[in-house]
Amino acid sequence: MSKFYYNQEQESYDAIVVGTGISGGWAAKELCENGLKTLVLERGPMVKHREDYPTANMDDWDFKHAGRATREDVKQQEKQSRTGYTTGAASKHWFVNDLDHPYNETKRFDWMRGYHVGGRSIMWGRHSYRWSDIDFTANKNEGIAVDWPVRYKDIAPWYDKVESYIGVSGENLGLPQLPDGQFEPMMELNCVEDHVRGKVAEHFGGRVITAGRVAHINSDKQFDGDGRVRCQFRNRCIRGCPFGAYFSSVSSTLPAAEATGNMTLRPDSIVHEVIYDPNTKKATGVKVIDRETKEEFEFKAKVIFLCASAIASTSILMQSKSDRFPNGLGNDSGELGHNVMDHHFLVGASGKFDGYEDKYYKGRKPNGIYIPRFRNLGGDSDMKNFKRGYGYQGGAGRGNYEELIAEASFGKDYKDAILTPGGWTMNMLAFGETLPYHDNKMTLDYDKKDKWGLPTVTFDAEIRENELNMRKDMQDQAVQMLEKAGAKDITPYDAPYALGLGIHEMGTARMGRDPKTSVVNGNNQVHGCENVYVTDGAFMASASCVNPSLTYMAFTARAANHAAQELKKGNI
Repeated sequence: MSKFYYNQEQESYDAIVVGTGISGGWAAKELCENGLKTLVLERGPMVKHREDYPTANMDDWDFKHAGRATREDVKQQEKQSRTGYTTGAASKHWFVNDLDHPYNETKRFDWMRGYHVGGRSIMWGRHSYRWSDIDFTANKNEGIAVDWPVRYKDIAPWYDKVESYIGVSGENLGLPQLPDGQFEPMMELNCVEDHVRGKVAEHFGGRVITAGRVAHINSDKQFDGDGRVRCQFRNRCIRGCPFGAYFSSVSSTLPAAEATGNMTLRPDSIVHEVIYDPNTKKATGVKVIDRETKEEFEFKAKVIFLCASAIASTSILMQSKSDRFPNGLGNDSGELGHNVMDHHFLVGASGKFDGYEDKYYKGRKPNGIYIPRFRNLGGDSDMKNFKRGYGYQGGAGRGNYEELIAEASFGKDYKDAILTPGGWTMNMLAFGETLPYHDNKMTLDYDKKDKWGLPTVTFDAEIRENELNMRKDMQDQAVQMLEKAGAKDITPYDAPYALGLGIHEMGTARMGRDPKTSVVNGNNQVHGCENVYVTDGAFMASASCVNPSLTYMAFTARAANHAAQELKKGNI
Protein backbone atom coordinates (compact mmCIF):
# COMPACT_ATOMS: atom_id res chain seq x y z
CA MET A 1 0.00 0.00 0.00
CA SER A 2 1.31 3.42 -0.95
CA LYS A 3 2.23 5.75 1.89
CA PHE A 4 1.72 8.83 -0.24
CA TYR A 5 -1.33 10.88 0.66
CA TYR A 6 -3.27 13.36 -1.48
CA ASN A 7 -1.10 12.87 -4.60
CA GLN A 8 0.96 10.17 -6.27
CA GLU A 9 4.72 10.10 -5.93
CA GLN A 10 6.58 12.30 -8.40
CA GLU A 11 10.12 11.97 -9.75
CA SER A 12 11.00 15.36 -8.27
CA TYR A 13 9.35 18.28 -6.50
CA ASP A 14 9.64 22.01 -6.27
CA ALA A 15 10.00 21.79 -2.52
CA ILE A 16 10.46 19.28 0.28
CA VAL A 17 9.34 20.06 3.84
CA VAL A 18 10.76 17.91 6.63
CA GLY A 19 8.39 17.79 9.59
CA THR A 20 4.69 18.52 10.04
CA GLY A 21 4.58 20.40 13.33
CA ILE A 22 4.12 24.11 13.94
CA SER A 23 6.82 25.14 11.44
CA GLY A 24 6.39 22.34 8.90
CA GLY A 25 2.67 22.99 8.57
CA TRP A 26 3.24 26.66 7.87
CA ALA A 27 6.01 25.91 5.36
CA ALA A 28 3.71 23.45 3.55
CA LYS A 29 0.82 25.91 3.44
CA GLU A 30 2.82 28.87 2.15
CA LEU A 31 4.83 26.90 -0.41
CA CYS A 32 1.73 25.15 -1.77
CA GLU A 33 -0.27 28.37 -1.92
CA ASN A 34 2.60 29.85 -3.94
CA GLY A 35 2.07 27.11 -6.51
CA LEU A 36 5.01 24.87 -5.56
CA LYS A 37 4.59 21.11 -5.83
CA THR A 38 5.60 20.17 -2.32
CA LEU A 39 6.50 16.85 -0.70
CA VAL A 40 5.96 16.89 3.08
CA LEU A 41 7.84 14.21 5.02
CA GLU A 42 7.02 13.13 8.56
CA ARG A 43 9.00 10.51 10.47
CA GLY A 44 5.99 9.30 12.47
CA PRO A 45 2.60 7.81 11.57
CA MET A 46 -0.38 9.50 9.95
CA VAL A 47 -2.80 11.49 12.11
CA LYS A 48 -6.08 12.75 10.70
CA HIS A 49 -7.98 15.57 12.34
CA ARG A 50 -10.87 14.27 14.52
CA GLU A 51 -10.42 10.64 13.46
CA ASP A 52 -7.20 10.07 15.38
CA TYR A 53 -7.75 11.72 18.76
CA PRO A 54 -8.50 8.56 20.77
CA THR A 55 -8.97 10.20 24.19
CA ALA A 56 -10.51 13.54 23.16
CA ASN A 57 -13.98 12.71 24.44
CA MET A 58 -13.11 10.47 27.36
CA ASP A 59 -13.99 11.49 30.91
CA ASP A 60 -11.71 11.04 33.90
CA TRP A 61 -13.56 7.93 35.01
CA ASP A 62 -13.07 6.28 31.61
CA PHE A 63 -9.34 5.81 32.27
CA LYS A 64 -7.82 2.99 34.27
CA HIS A 65 -5.68 3.90 37.29
CA ALA A 66 -7.31 7.34 37.44
CA GLY A 67 -5.43 8.21 34.24
CA ARG A 68 -2.03 7.95 35.88
CA ALA A 69 0.96 6.46 34.11
CA THR A 70 1.59 2.86 35.15
CA ARG A 71 5.01 1.48 36.05
CA GLU A 72 5.13 -0.17 32.63
CA ASP A 73 4.30 3.14 30.96
CA VAL A 74 7.16 4.82 32.81
CA LYS A 75 9.58 2.08 31.73
CA GLN A 76 8.66 2.84 28.12
CA GLN A 77 8.71 6.61 28.56
CA GLU A 78 11.10 7.26 31.42
CA LYS A 79 12.39 10.54 30.00
CA GLN A 80 9.12 11.62 28.43
CA SER A 81 7.44 11.27 31.82
CA ARG A 82 9.79 13.73 33.55
CA THR A 83 7.32 16.54 32.96
CA GLY A 84 4.89 14.94 35.34
CA TYR A 85 1.94 15.38 32.99
CA THR A 86 2.74 14.41 29.40
CA THR A 87 2.56 10.65 29.80
CA GLY A 88 -0.70 10.24 31.64
CA ALA A 89 -3.23 7.96 29.98
CA ALA A 90 -4.90 10.88 28.18
CA SER A 91 -1.78 11.90 26.25
CA LYS A 92 0.92 9.22 26.44
CA HIS A 93 0.29 8.11 22.83
CA TRP A 94 1.51 11.48 21.54
CA PHE A 95 4.95 11.20 23.13
CA VAL A 96 7.71 8.93 21.89
CA ASN A 97 8.83 5.63 23.38
CA ASP A 98 12.25 6.33 24.89
CA LEU A 99 13.41 2.76 24.29
CA ASP A 100 12.77 3.14 20.56
CA HIS A 101 14.13 6.69 20.46
CA PRO A 102 17.08 6.86 22.87
CA TYR A 103 19.35 9.81 23.52
CA ASN A 104 22.30 10.46 25.81
CA GLU A 105 22.92 12.99 28.58
CA THR A 106 26.26 14.30 29.78
CA LYS A 107 24.03 16.60 31.79
CA ARG A 108 20.33 15.99 32.21
CA PHE A 109 18.25 17.25 29.29
CA ASP A 110 14.51 16.65 29.02
CA TRP A 111 13.82 16.16 25.31
CA MET A 112 10.04 15.85 24.94
CA ARG A 113 9.12 14.64 21.46
CA GLY A 114 6.04 13.85 19.40
CA TYR A 115 6.68 11.82 16.24
CA HIS A 116 3.47 11.84 14.20
CA VAL A 117 1.74 14.02 11.62
CA GLY A 118 1.08 17.33 13.36
CA GLY A 119 4.03 16.88 15.71
CA ARG A 120 3.86 18.88 18.90
CA SER A 121 1.34 21.29 17.38
CA ILE A 122 -1.21 18.82 18.74
CA MET A 123 0.15 18.96 22.31
CA TRP A 124 1.63 22.48 22.58
CA GLY A 125 0.78 24.96 25.32
CA ARG A 126 -0.66 27.43 22.76
CA HIS A 127 0.68 30.61 24.42
CA SER A 128 1.49 32.97 21.54
CA TYR A 129 3.51 36.14 22.14
CA ARG A 130 5.38 38.49 19.83
CA TRP A 131 8.99 39.39 20.28
CA SER A 132 9.95 43.05 20.40
CA ASP A 133 13.03 44.96 19.34
CA ILE A 134 14.16 44.66 22.96
CA ASP A 135 14.58 40.95 22.19
CA PHE A 136 16.04 41.30 18.70
CA THR A 137 18.67 43.83 19.83
CA ALA A 138 19.60 42.30 23.20
CA ASN A 139 22.58 40.28 21.95
CA LYS A 140 24.05 43.29 20.15
CA ASN A 141 23.48 45.71 23.02
CA GLU A 142 25.01 43.36 25.58
CA GLY A 143 27.80 41.93 23.42
CA ILE A 144 26.46 38.40 23.79
CA ALA A 145 26.61 35.69 21.07
CA VAL A 146 25.71 37.24 17.67
CA ASP A 147 23.42 40.03 16.57
CA TRP A 148 20.11 39.10 15.02
CA PRO A 149 20.10 40.10 11.32
CA VAL A 150 16.40 41.04 11.60
CA ARG A 151 14.45 43.53 13.65
CA TYR A 152 10.84 43.72 14.77
CA LYS A 153 9.77 45.75 11.72
CA ASP A 154 10.98 42.91 9.47
CA ILE A 155 8.86 40.27 11.14
CA ALA A 156 5.83 42.35 12.27
CA PRO A 157 3.82 41.84 9.02
CA TRP A 158 4.33 38.10 9.33
CA TYR A 159 3.16 38.14 12.95
CA ASP A 160 0.04 39.89 11.61
CA LYS A 161 -0.50 37.20 9.00
CA VAL A 162 0.03 34.30 11.37
CA GLU A 163 -2.13 35.67 14.21
CA SER A 164 -4.98 36.49 11.83
CA TYR A 165 -4.86 32.99 10.41
CA ILE A 166 -4.50 30.85 13.52
CA GLY A 167 -6.71 32.84 15.89
CA VAL A 168 -5.02 34.24 19.02
CA SER A 169 -7.18 35.50 21.88
CA GLY A 170 -5.84 38.41 23.91
CA GLU A 171 -5.92 42.14 24.56
CA ASN A 172 -3.74 44.96 23.29
CA LEU A 173 -1.72 46.60 26.06
CA GLY A 174 0.60 49.10 24.35
CA LEU A 175 3.71 47.63 25.98
CA PRO A 176 7.04 48.04 24.16
CA GLN A 177 8.33 44.71 25.55
CA LEU A 178 5.25 42.79 24.36
CA PRO A 179 3.89 44.22 21.09
CA ASP A 180 0.17 44.23 20.39
CA GLY A 181 -1.29 41.97 17.73
CA GLN A 182 -4.31 40.79 15.72
CA PHE A 183 -6.41 39.28 18.47
CA GLU A 184 -9.59 37.36 19.01
CA PRO A 185 -11.58 38.57 22.04
CA MET A 186 -9.72 38.01 25.29
CA MET A 187 -10.69 35.11 27.51
CA GLU A 188 -11.95 36.95 30.56
CA LEU A 189 -10.17 36.83 33.88
CA ASN A 190 -12.09 35.27 36.76
CA CYS A 191 -12.93 37.31 39.85
CA VAL A 192 -9.74 36.56 41.82
CA GLU A 193 -7.48 37.03 38.81
CA ASP A 194 -9.17 40.39 38.20
CA HIS A 195 -8.72 41.32 41.86
CA VAL A 196 -5.01 40.52 41.72
CA ARG A 197 -4.71 42.43 38.44
CA GLY A 198 -6.01 45.56 40.16
CA LYS A 199 -3.75 45.21 43.21
CA VAL A 200 -0.62 44.60 41.14
CA ALA A 201 -1.36 47.67 39.02
CA GLU A 202 -1.90 49.68 42.21
CA HIS A 203 1.31 48.63 43.97
CA PHE A 204 3.76 47.90 41.15
CA GLY A 205 4.16 50.62 38.55
CA GLY A 206 4.45 49.28 35.03
CA ARG A 207 3.39 45.71 35.82
CA VAL A 208 0.38 44.36 34.01
CA ILE A 209 -1.70 41.23 34.47
CA THR A 210 -3.57 40.15 31.38
CA ALA A 211 -5.10 36.97 30.05
CA GLY A 212 -2.65 34.55 28.47
CA ARG A 213 -2.53 35.13 24.70
CA VAL A 214 -3.40 31.69 23.42
CA ALA A 215 -4.03 30.28 19.94
CA HIS A 216 -7.72 29.63 20.57
CA ILE A 217 -10.64 30.86 18.51
CA ASN A 218 -12.86 32.86 20.86
CA SER A 219 -15.51 34.22 18.51
CA ASP A 220 -17.81 33.07 15.72
CA LYS A 221 -15.42 34.34 13.05
CA GLN A 222 -14.79 31.81 10.30
CA PHE A 223 -11.25 30.48 10.10
CA ASP A 224 -9.69 28.49 7.29
CA GLY A 225 -8.90 24.86 7.96
CA ASP A 226 -10.89 21.73 8.65
CA GLY A 227 -14.11 22.97 10.24
CA ARG A 228 -12.52 25.08 12.97
CA VAL A 229 -14.98 26.60 15.48
CA ARG A 230 -14.68 28.54 18.74
CA CYS A 231 -13.21 27.10 21.91
CA GLN A 232 -15.59 24.98 24.00
CA PHE A 233 -13.69 25.52 27.29
CA ARG A 234 -13.09 21.79 27.75
CA ASN A 235 -9.36 22.19 28.55
CA ARG A 236 -8.55 18.81 27.07
CA CYS A 237 -6.29 20.39 24.49
CA ILE A 238 -3.31 18.04 24.84
CA ARG A 239 -5.51 15.17 23.68
CA GLY A 240 -6.24 16.80 20.30
CA CYS A 241 -9.21 19.11 19.71
CA PRO A 242 -12.07 17.71 17.57
CA PHE A 243 -13.41 21.25 17.22
CA GLY A 244 -10.16 22.62 15.81
CA ALA A 245 -10.62 25.42 18.33
CA TYR A 246 -6.92 25.76 18.98
CA PHE A 247 -4.38 25.93 16.18
CA SER A 248 -2.67 22.74 15.08
CA SER A 249 -1.15 21.69 11.78
CA VAL A 250 -3.68 18.90 11.30
CA SER A 251 -6.70 21.18 11.70
CA SER A 252 -5.35 24.28 9.98
CA THR A 253 -2.22 24.59 7.84
CA LEU A 254 -1.98 21.06 6.44
CA PRO A 255 -5.65 21.08 5.25
CA ALA A 256 -4.93 24.46 3.63
CA ALA A 257 -1.89 23.00 1.85
CA GLU A 258 -3.91 19.96 0.77
CA ALA A 259 -6.68 22.19 -0.62
CA THR A 260 -4.28 23.65 -3.19
CA GLY A 261 -3.74 20.26 -4.80
CA ASN A 262 0.02 20.84 -4.55
CA MET A 263 0.85 18.85 -1.43
CA THR A 264 1.99 15.25 -1.28
CA LEU A 265 2.35 13.90 2.26
CA ARG A 266 4.41 10.85 3.22
CA PRO A 267 4.45 9.79 6.89
CA ASP A 268 6.80 7.10 8.28
CA SER A 269 9.68 8.86 6.52
CA ILE A 270 12.81 9.41 8.61
CA VAL A 271 14.93 12.05 6.90
CA HIS A 272 18.57 11.75 7.94
CA GLU A 273 20.59 13.58 5.30
CA VAL A 274 20.37 16.49 2.87
CA ILE A 275 22.10 15.64 -0.42
CA TYR A 276 24.58 18.30 -1.54
CA ASP A 277 25.84 18.77 -5.12
CA PRO A 278 29.31 20.40 -5.13
CA ASN A 279 28.97 21.37 -8.79
CA THR A 280 25.83 23.46 -8.37
CA LYS A 281 26.55 24.30 -4.70
CA LYS A 282 22.96 23.40 -3.96
CA ALA A 283 21.06 20.66 -2.24
CA THR A 284 19.33 18.26 -4.60
CA GLY A 285 17.16 16.27 -2.20
CA VAL A 286 17.05 14.20 0.98
CA LYS A 287 17.77 10.65 2.06
CA VAL A 288 14.97 8.86 3.87
CA ILE A 289 14.53 5.62 5.82
CA ASP A 290 11.03 4.12 6.03
CA ARG A 291 10.13 3.89 9.71
CA GLU A 292 8.39 0.52 9.38
CA THR A 293 10.24 -1.31 6.59
CA LYS A 294 13.66 0.39 6.97
CA GLU A 295 13.80 0.74 3.19
CA GLU A 296 15.96 3.63 2.00
CA PHE A 297 14.78 6.26 -0.47
CA GLU A 298 15.91 9.50 -2.00
CA PHE A 299 13.57 12.33 -2.88
CA LYS A 300 14.58 15.26 -5.08
CA ALA A 301 13.55 18.92 -4.91
CA LYS A 302 14.67 22.43 -5.81
CA VAL A 303 14.33 23.76 -2.27
CA ILE A 304 14.32 22.05 1.12
CA PHE A 305 12.79 23.23 4.40
CA LEU A 306 14.03 21.64 7.61
CA CYS A 307 11.23 21.91 10.18
CA ALA A 308 11.84 18.71 12.12
CA SER A 309 12.30 20.54 15.48
CA ALA A 310 15.44 22.25 16.72
CA ILE A 311 17.40 19.16 17.73
CA ALA A 312 16.20 16.93 14.90
CA SER A 313 16.86 19.49 12.13
CA THR A 314 20.36 20.11 13.44
CA SER A 315 20.93 16.37 13.65
CA ILE A 316 20.06 16.12 9.94
CA LEU A 317 22.47 18.95 9.10
CA MET A 318 25.21 17.24 11.13
CA GLN A 319 24.72 13.99 9.24
CA SER A 320 24.78 15.81 5.88
CA LYS A 321 28.55 15.58 5.36
CA SER A 322 30.44 16.14 2.13
CA ASP A 323 33.87 17.24 0.96
CA ARG A 324 32.56 20.80 1.00
CA PHE A 325 30.95 20.43 4.44
CA PRO A 326 32.97 17.79 6.33
CA ASN A 327 31.46 18.84 9.67
CA GLY A 328 27.86 19.03 8.56
CA LEU A 329 25.92 21.10 6.04
CA GLY A 330 26.35 24.84 6.60
CA ASN A 331 28.78 24.36 9.46
CA ASP A 332 31.64 26.59 8.31
CA SER A 333 31.26 28.43 11.61
CA GLY A 334 31.52 25.39 13.83
CA GLU A 335 28.37 26.63 15.60
CA LEU A 336 26.14 23.75 14.52
CA GLY A 337 24.83 22.02 17.64
CA HIS A 338 25.97 24.80 19.99
CA ASN A 339 24.01 27.51 21.85
CA VAL A 340 21.27 25.21 23.13
CA MET A 341 18.58 27.24 24.91
CA ASP A 342 15.23 26.71 26.62
CA HIS A 343 13.09 28.66 29.07
CA HIS A 344 13.80 27.90 32.70
CA PHE A 345 10.74 27.68 34.95
CA LEU A 346 9.25 25.71 37.88
CA VAL A 347 9.82 28.70 40.12
CA GLY A 348 7.30 31.14 41.59
CA ALA A 349 4.70 31.17 44.36
CA SER A 350 1.09 30.35 45.16
CA GLY A 351 -1.31 31.67 47.77
CA LYS A 352 -4.86 31.38 49.05
CA PHE A 353 -7.54 34.07 48.92
CA ASP A 354 -10.46 34.55 51.30
CA GLY A 355 -13.83 35.71 50.06
CA TYR A 356 -15.49 35.29 46.68
CA GLU A 357 -17.19 32.12 48.01
CA ASP A 358 -20.32 33.06 46.06
CA LYS A 359 -18.46 33.17 42.74
CA TYR A 360 -17.23 30.53 40.32
CA TYR A 361 -16.25 30.40 36.64
CA LYS A 362 -17.76 28.96 33.50
CA GLY A 363 -16.28 25.79 32.06
CA ARG A 364 -12.59 24.92 32.06
CA LYS A 365 -10.78 27.88 30.54
CA PRO A 366 -7.72 26.68 28.55
CA ASN A 367 -5.51 29.54 29.72
CA GLY A 368 -4.82 31.67 32.74
CA ILE A 369 -3.03 34.95 33.34
CA TYR A 370 0.14 36.37 31.90
CA ILE A 371 2.42 38.96 33.47
CA PRO A 372 4.76 40.42 30.82
CA ARG A 373 8.44 40.99 31.49
CA PHE A 374 9.20 43.92 33.80
CA ARG A 375 12.93 43.47 34.48
CA ASN A 376 15.88 45.09 32.66
CA LEU A 377 13.75 47.43 30.61
CA GLY A 378 15.56 50.55 31.77
CA GLY A 379 15.48 52.78 34.88
CA ASP A 380 14.45 51.18 38.15
CA SER A 381 13.68 47.90 36.38
CA ASP A 382 17.36 47.17 35.69
CA MET A 383 19.03 44.47 37.76
CA LYS A 384 22.71 44.28 38.59
CA ASN A 385 23.01 40.53 39.07
CA PHE A 386 21.30 39.15 35.95
CA LYS A 387 20.58 40.05 32.33
CA ARG A 388 17.32 39.74 30.38
CA GLY A 389 14.00 38.98 32.03
CA TYR A 390 11.06 36.74 32.70
CA GLY A 391 7.27 36.64 32.67
CA TYR A 392 4.64 34.73 34.63
CA GLN A 393 1.90 32.37 33.65
CA GLY A 394 -0.60 30.96 36.09
CA GLY A 395 -4.09 31.67 37.31
CA ALA A 396 -6.66 31.34 40.06
CA GLY A 397 -9.20 28.62 40.67
CA ARG A 398 -11.30 26.98 43.33
CA GLY A 399 -10.00 23.79 44.86
CA ASN A 400 -11.98 20.68 45.64
CA TYR A 401 -13.48 19.35 48.83
CA GLU A 402 -10.38 17.60 50.13
CA GLU A 403 -9.49 20.23 52.73
CA LEU A 404 -12.90 19.78 54.32
CA ILE A 405 -12.91 16.04 54.63
CA ALA A 406 -11.07 15.92 57.94
CA GLU A 407 -14.03 17.65 59.56
CA ALA A 408 -16.65 15.89 57.50
CA SER A 409 -15.55 12.38 56.72
CA PHE A 410 -18.95 10.70 56.70
CA GLY A 411 -22.68 11.31 56.67
CA LYS A 412 -24.60 14.38 55.53
CA ASP A 413 -21.73 16.81 56.19
CA TYR A 414 -19.47 14.74 53.96
CA LYS A 415 -22.02 14.70 51.14
CA ASP A 416 -22.50 18.45 51.42
CA ALA A 417 -18.73 19.01 51.44
CA ILE A 418 -18.01 17.12 48.24
CA LEU A 419 -20.60 19.22 46.45
CA THR A 420 -19.03 22.47 47.63
CA PRO A 421 -16.05 24.02 45.84
CA GLY A 422 -13.03 24.69 48.00
CA GLY A 423 -11.40 28.03 48.51
CA TRP A 424 -9.61 30.18 45.95
CA THR A 425 -5.92 29.66 45.21
CA MET A 426 -3.70 31.53 42.77
CA ASN A 427 -0.40 30.43 41.28
CA MET A 428 2.29 32.53 39.56
CA LEU A 429 4.73 30.41 37.57
CA ALA A 430 7.71 32.23 36.05
CA PHE A 431 9.39 31.54 32.70
CA GLY A 432 12.82 33.08 32.28
CA GLU A 433 15.18 33.69 29.38
CA THR A 434 18.24 31.47 29.04
CA LEU A 435 21.32 33.06 27.52
CA PRO A 436 22.96 31.48 24.43
CA TYR A 437 26.08 29.87 25.87
CA HIS A 438 28.37 28.46 23.18
CA ASP A 439 29.32 25.40 25.22
CA ASN A 440 25.71 24.39 25.85
CA LYS A 441 25.63 21.88 23.05
CA MET A 442 24.35 18.71 21.41
CA THR A 443 26.55 16.23 19.54
CA LEU A 444 26.03 12.97 17.65
CA ASP A 445 27.23 9.62 18.96
CA TYR A 446 27.99 7.29 16.07
CA ASP A 447 28.91 4.48 18.48
CA LYS A 448 25.40 4.45 19.94
CA LYS A 449 22.90 4.10 17.13
CA ASP A 450 19.12 3.77 17.12
CA LYS A 451 17.12 0.93 15.58
CA TRP A 452 17.39 2.58 12.15
CA GLY A 453 21.17 2.70 12.32
CA LEU A 454 21.32 6.45 12.88
CA PRO A 455 23.54 8.17 15.46
CA THR A 456 21.96 9.21 18.73
CA VAL A 457 22.01 12.72 20.20
CA THR A 458 24.08 13.55 23.28
CA PHE A 459 23.24 16.66 25.32
CA ASP A 460 25.72 18.66 27.37
CA ALA A 461 23.94 21.79 28.54
CA GLU A 462 22.82 23.50 31.73
CA ILE A 463 21.66 26.83 33.15
CA ARG A 464 24.32 29.11 34.63
CA GLU A 465 24.80 31.85 37.21
CA ASN A 466 22.71 34.37 35.27
CA GLU A 467 19.67 32.11 35.28
CA LEU A 468 20.17 31.04 38.91
CA ASN A 469 20.27 34.69 40.02
CA MET A 470 17.18 35.38 37.95
CA ARG A 471 15.31 32.52 39.63
CA LYS A 472 15.77 34.14 43.05
CA ASP A 473 14.05 37.26 41.76
CA MET A 474 11.36 35.24 39.97
CA GLN A 475 10.38 33.65 43.25
CA ASP A 476 10.70 36.81 45.36
CA GLN A 477 8.58 38.96 43.06
CA ALA A 478 5.81 36.38 42.89
CA VAL A 479 5.66 36.38 46.68
CA GLN A 480 5.58 40.17 46.81
CA MET A 481 2.78 40.46 44.27
CA LEU A 482 0.65 37.89 46.07
CA GLU A 483 1.28 39.62 49.41
CA LYS A 484 0.16 43.00 48.06
CA ALA A 485 -2.91 41.32 46.56
CA GLY A 486 -3.93 40.03 49.99
CA ALA A 487 -3.10 36.36 49.65
CA LYS A 488 -2.49 34.22 52.73
CA ASP A 489 -0.54 30.98 53.24
CA ILE A 490 1.82 32.00 50.45
CA THR A 491 4.05 29.15 49.33
CA PRO A 492 7.18 30.04 47.36
CA TYR A 493 8.79 27.28 45.30
CA ASP A 494 11.88 26.65 43.21
CA ALA A 495 11.74 23.08 41.95
CA PRO A 496 14.65 21.27 40.27
CA TYR A 497 14.92 22.17 36.59
CA ALA A 498 17.00 20.86 33.70
CA LEU A 499 17.18 22.33 30.22
CA GLY A 500 14.57 20.94 27.86
CA LEU A 501 11.81 20.67 30.43
CA GLY A 502 10.23 23.89 29.14
CA ILE A 503 9.83 22.08 25.78
CA HIS A 504 11.16 25.24 24.12
CA GLU A 505 14.53 23.89 22.99
CA MET A 506 16.19 26.13 20.40
CA GLY A 507 19.38 27.68 19.09
CA THR A 508 21.41 24.82 17.59
CA ALA A 509 21.71 26.31 14.06
CA ARG A 510 21.57 29.97 14.88
CA MET A 511 20.76 32.85 12.60
CA GLY A 512 23.35 35.55 11.97
CA ARG A 513 24.90 37.94 9.52
CA ASP A 514 28.28 36.22 9.17
CA PRO A 515 28.85 32.62 7.94
CA LYS A 516 31.90 32.54 10.22
CA THR A 517 29.71 32.83 13.33
CA SER A 518 26.28 31.47 12.34
CA VAL A 519 24.55 28.69 10.38
CA VAL A 520 21.67 30.46 8.61
CA ASN A 521 21.20 33.99 7.27
CA GLY A 522 18.45 36.51 7.91
CA ASN A 523 16.12 34.70 5.51
CA ASN A 524 16.67 31.35 7.28
CA GLN A 525 18.88 30.06 4.42
CA VAL A 526 21.86 27.85 5.25
CA HIS A 527 25.10 29.73 4.59
CA GLY A 528 26.80 28.20 1.56
CA CYS A 529 23.74 26.21 0.48
CA GLU A 530 20.97 28.72 0.08
CA ASN A 531 18.23 26.42 -1.20
CA VAL A 532 18.09 24.83 2.26
CA TYR A 533 16.02 26.71 4.86
CA VAL A 534 15.85 26.01 8.60
CA THR A 535 12.76 27.55 10.20
CA ASP A 536 12.10 25.70 13.44
CA GLY A 537 13.65 26.53 16.80
CA ALA A 538 17.13 25.64 15.57
CA PHE A 539 17.61 29.10 13.99
CA MET A 540 17.10 31.13 17.17
CA ALA A 541 20.05 33.36 18.12
CA SER A 542 18.58 34.20 21.54
CA ALA A 543 15.56 32.99 23.46
CA SER A 544 13.56 35.97 24.80
CA CYS A 545 11.36 34.94 27.73
CA VAL A 546 8.11 34.31 25.87
CA ASN A 547 6.82 31.10 24.34
CA PRO A 548 8.52 30.83 20.94
CA SER A 549 6.04 29.06 18.66
CA LEU A 550 4.42 32.21 17.23
CA THR A 551 7.88 33.44 16.25
CA TYR A 552 8.69 30.13 14.56
CA MET A 553 5.48 30.41 12.56
CA ALA A 554 6.10 34.02 11.51
CA PHE A 555 9.69 33.32 10.41
CA THR A 556 8.57 30.18 8.58
CA ALA A 557 5.87 32.03 6.63
CA ARG A 558 8.37 34.74 5.76
CA ALA A 559 11.03 32.23 4.66
CA ALA A 560 8.60 30.16 2.57
CA ASN A 561 7.47 33.21 0.65
CA HIS A 562 11.10 34.25 0.19
CA ALA A 563 11.91 30.80 -1.19
CA ALA A 564 8.97 30.90 -3.61
CA GLN A 565 10.07 34.30 -4.93
CA GLU A 566 13.72 33.25 -5.23
CA LEU A 567 12.74 30.10 -7.12
CA LYS A 568 10.63 32.10 -9.56
CA LYS A 569 13.58 34.46 -10.09
CA GLY A 570 15.95 31.53 -10.62
CA ASN A 571 18.18 32.58 -7.72
CA ILE A 572 18.08 29.26 -5.88
